[in-house]
Amino acid sequence: MNLDLTGKTALVCGSTQGIGLATAAELALLGANVTLVARNEEKLRKAVETLDQSAGQLHRYVVADFSEHQQVKDAIDNYLRLCPDVHILVNNTGGPSGGPIIEADTDQFLRTFQMHLINNQFLAQAVVPSMKKAGYGRIVNIISTSVKQPIVGLGVSNTIRGAVASWSKTLSLELGQYGITCNNVLPGFTETSRLDAVLQMRSQSSGKSPEEVANQMKESIPIRRFTLPEETAAAVAFLCSPAAGSINGVNLPVDGGKTESM
Repeated sequence: MNLDLTGKTALVCGSTQGIGLATAAELALLGANVTLVARNEEKLRKAVETLDQSAGQLHRYVVADFSEHQQVKDAIDNYLRLCPDVHILVNNTGGPSGGPIIEADTDQFLRTFQMHLINNQFLAQAVVPSMKKAGYGRIVNIISTSVKQPIVGLGVSNTIRGAVASWSKTLSLELGQYGITCNNVLPGFTETSRLDAVLQMRSQSSGKSPEEVANQMKESIPIRRFTLPEETAAAVAFLCSPAAGSINGVNLPVDGGKTESM
């Protein structure tokens, strides 16, 4: 199986913690040059230092806040002037705060749409030309199992994640002919700061302790535990590899079997 990413450059968003950082680490282990993108420069600097360099990889970082679209655009434009060749794009952005969809302010939908779909669109437009030139490209969007099964209490997220999935599928139809694939990885309950926030939200609404809520959630998962960020990252890394060249336009849950749809 060809998992070798030596000589490939990956742009990984939201990569100072959780699934994003775990993905960057996996791609580096496969030989890729990895550029981390996030808003906190101190965390970025520390994260870059943790990445494998045994194959002579050169790792970088870009400071950009995904809630500020122009800042993202300027930062990526500046980066591409110095490093124009990108073969892998991993779109990964934290979700909005939870709550019933009927109570969500319309501005929250607009902000979330901007952070996720609009930024994804810009990033894809920025890197696809170099992918076409290389005849090799991988775009992986880390979304949510809500694409297949809406999650109660995450109304805005459910809505926007679905839009991103549709965008991705359309992109896969257009770009496959150039050797570029576009896929979505759908994390379930994963041990990240995002899950901690969900546990606190459910704890407050139910009157149960976070531990009780966590145990109840685990009972709904066939493997009876939460997924590790590294497990989700392994799926992302595989989709970025040469071995996954014919996998295009899919929504891949990494959720321990919790999603009930096929």
